Amino acid sequence: MEFTSSEMFYMALGILSIIAILATNARLLRADGLGVTTLEAIYYVTALAALVIGWYFNFQYMRTYGAEVGWANWTELLFANPASASGGQDLIIANLIIFPIWTIVDGRRVGMRAPWLYFPMSLLTSYAFGVALYLALRDRQVRLNRAETRPLGDLLRA
Repeated sequence: MEFTSSEMFYMALGILSIIAILATNARLLRADGLGVTTLEAIYYVTALAALVIGWYFNFQYMRTYGAEVGWANWTELLFANPASASGGQDLIIANLIIFPIWTIVDGRRVGMRAPWLYFPMSLLTSYAFGVALYLALRDRQVRLNRAETRPLGDLLRA
């Protein structure tokens, strides 16, 4: 599949937003002894699938609607019928209201850096990708917090 220049621009913005999050949380990815849990791996696989599938359909949308492409048109199409409207309102409420509140409040509670970045990234990638990546890195943060606060005796027995 060949990508148009606008699709490559869109992918570049999405990838840059992902890099910003990974760079901000580099200490989590480099933390010694954490490994990757099964749950974390499931989040990463889900995130990758959501990214690829989401971009596939967004590119189909861009190719189909040409000059009409934009957030207003895309949102209008979410409400084309009652079934899509049900999913559309769920997506809008979850991604635009709940997700930023959740990631910022919960991210700060567990000590994540720049948790606000997940929201703009989700607009450039996909909501499901944003949620899955947040959960994967949150899992690492929680495990790192536990490892850093374990008494020396617990570490020796582990």
